[in-house]
Amino acid sequence: MHKKKYFFNQSLKNLNTFRIDVTAKKIIFITTITSLIYILQTCKLSRIPYIILGEGSNVLFLKNYIGIIIINRIKGIKIIEQKNAWLLHVHSGEKWHNLVKYTLNLGILGLENLALIPGCIGSAAIQNIGAYGLEFKDLCQYVDVISFKKSITYTNPSTKRIYSHSCNFSYRNSIFKDPCHSESAIIAVGIKISKKWHPIIFPSLKNYIQPKCITAHKIFNIICKIRIKKLPDPKKIGNAGSFFKNPIITQQHAKKLISLYNLPHYPQLKGLVKISGGWLIENSKYKNIKIGDAAIHDKNKLILININRATSQEILQIAKIIHAHILKKFHIWLEPEVDFIGSQKKIKASDIFT
Repeated sequence: MHKKKYFFNQSLKNLNTFRIDVTAKKIIFITTITSLIYILQTCKLSRIPYIILGEGSNVLFLKNYIGIIIINRIKGIKIIEQKNAWLLHVHSGEKWHNLVKYTLNLGILGLENLALIPGCIGSAAIQNIGAYGLEFKDLCQYVDVISFKKSITYTNPSTKRIYSHSCNFSYRNSIFKDPCHSESAIIAVGIKISKKWHPIIFPSLKNYIQPKCITAHKIFNIICKIRIKKLPDPKKIGNAGSFFKNPIITQQHAKKLISLYNLPHYPQLKGLVKISGGWLIENSKYKNIKIGDAAIHDKNKLILININRATSQEILQIAKIIHAHILKKFHIWLEPEVDFIGSQKKIKASDIFT
């Protein structure tokens, strides 16, 4: 028996953290891999559009969706203890923050810097989530996917384990964002955590931590307090976290900007430089722009918010204004971090910001 729930022509307002009030032709909650395989096989054979969501924490619905929204609630955590490490096999419907709390309570230390990041395990792999000096790729061993590129049967799905070195992880990116993986679904990830704990003290944390009495639980609590203070709660104010990525530019471009502005910048690999996207917006004439119920967050300028009943077009209008102004003033193309979903499929950012 397949464990799933069906809802027809229902609002997605409570299923996306932007709290955009659009509808889907059908919403299905699934709790087993078997159910997921069956539904995706049906969609493929019947050519029905579908999107898989966890917490809906990184999407902006632009229109009502004419296909099926699959809400992933496949849960389960398996832990294997080795001599020097813990091996975790985590199903993709588990909430990321719950995993962080769960492992800490078991004395498995190492995920604390990624506390309070919204979303599920599957999206953590897709986005290569990161914060305070740690990224998902630093812990990931593998990602298990079901592939629908080739014809599969209900009883014999095509599953594949993609090891970390083949995931092409980079800043808020992975191979799972490529079109070649549009017919794949993440079902689980493998995480390796060393038993030899080394605290990661990101520069912005140093003022909150005394090195002599540092613990993983203290780092966890401090990061939670910082995030609660600086970031809007999606349950109260609709948002998807950072709308844009911090841009990574060439060293030559960075030198020109640094000579003109005292802007925060961070050296990267291959001679590249990461620029604070929030600073760029803060130092623009549109930093306090508001259209309808859409606005820029006052404490973090990379975050666009839905104050009450904003439409996706109002949010998109602000994003386009910011994007165009930053491009004109700083010659930087701000890359969106959110995924844009049209009536049938994801829409490329390049098709929106032209």
